[in-house]
Amino acid sequence: MARLTRDAMRGKAQTVLGLIDPAELGSTLMHEHLIWNITPPPERDKPVAEALDLGQWWDLQTRMVKDYRNSTQLDVGVATRAAAEVVQHGGRTIVELTIGGLMPNPEGLAQASRESGTQIVMGCGHYVHDYQDPANEGRSVDTLAQEMVDQIQLGAWGTEVRAGLLGEIGCQWPWTDLEKKMLAAACLAQQETGAALTIHPARHEDHPWMLVEFLRAHGADLSRTIIDHIDRTIFDDERLFRLADAGVILEWDLFGQESSYYQPNPDIDMPNDAQRLRDIRKVIDRGHGDQIVISHDICHTVQLTENGGHGYAHIYKQVLPLMRRRGFTEAEIDAIMVGTPRRLLTFI
Repeated sequence: MARLTRDAMRGKAQTVLGLIDPAELGSTLMHEHLIWNITPPPERDKPVAEALDLGQWWDLQTRMVKDYRNSTQLDVGVATRAAAEVVQHGGRTIVELTIGGLMPNPEGLAQASRESGTQIVMGCGHYVHDYQDPANEGRSVDTLAQEMVDQIQLGAWGTEVRAGLLGEIGCQWPWTDLEKKMLAAACLAQQETGAALTIHPARHEDHPWMLVEFLRAHGADLSRTIIDHIDRTIFDDERLFRLADAGVILEWDLFGQESSYYQPNPDIDMPNDAQRLRDIRKVIDRGHGDQIVISHDICHTVQLTENGGHGYAHIYKQVLPLMRRRGFTEAEIDAIMVGTPRRLLTFI
């Protein structure tokens, strides 16, 4: 397969079906999973054909009950039906960030895109340390960077399906040397490809700023770098405004999770959608309306509408109308849903 040159990619966006004019991206969800396995690797030797017990829906939704059938979704048909909901409710593009360690399926995403009519942009790279192939610890920054460049310019995970951005590069707490090496490699790949970079920060309120300092030291373009999961990480205006003033993109990507209980870190209170919008309003009022993107980060099967969850169209059905009732202008909504995603997904 021929390598795409940077010149050939510059000014275009790349979906799993190929390069497109960025104007075709339309309204975009910037952080989702359609086909995934976030079950911890040591627990992945179980069959997933047996149906999930939806009588435990609330305990599964709040992770009070952990079930590998909830954290595994490998069915392309399910992904296709779920993606189609986005188009049915006014969306156009889904950024799918199932990367190394989470069992990515590029050809499955291509099939889901063709059959659903949804444009899908795929990420690349590797997730947090505990999900990575141990062999990565012995690899150099340069070889990891070249792997990501190849995933964008040649094809990802042994296929001819190309990625359209870097990440979600995973970090945990404490931040490990392997994860730092992976992020350094992603910074090099960003410089080589002109792609945007999206980062899963550790569950610690100071880690996003540590990322900013690391990114600066490694030559990343902060204006094209997204800090994910703001809504489970940052809970005070000082840290929030400091990040915004640094120029990074802030991503609130847990819309639809309305419970204050957050099992991965029970010490924090997860905001609801209205509280997310209040924080977004503060950032807009500070002059950073072009540094915000939103999504759902669906990665549990109870979140799918066919299992009674909020699904991938929740932002279109519930959140955008709420934004209008709360006084967000159409220009502000357009920047969040269309303008900023289009800028980020356009290769430079």
